[in-house]
Amino acid sequence: MKLKILAFGITKDILGVQKKEVEIATGATVAALKDLLEADFPELKKLRSYFIAVDSEYADDDLILAQEHEIAIIPPVSGG
Repeated sequence: MKLKILAFGITKDILGVQKKEVEIATGATVAALKDLLEADFPELKKLRSYFIAVDSEYADDDLILAQEHEIAIIPPVSGG
């Protein structure tokens, strides 16, 4: 299945685009998506942390993805 990914902040810089489409197996999980992204973009592994949001909510690694989901890569944030 094809997933449309939105990237923000440093993750946008790493991917080189704000919007990206990736091909992944039907029934794939968030963890599988992270593995795929990190294989294609090893710089993601160097981040202290990043999150995947699905339909505007942070997603656990075991969430099963569907083609109609809105997926975003959320970079680490800091503040004070």
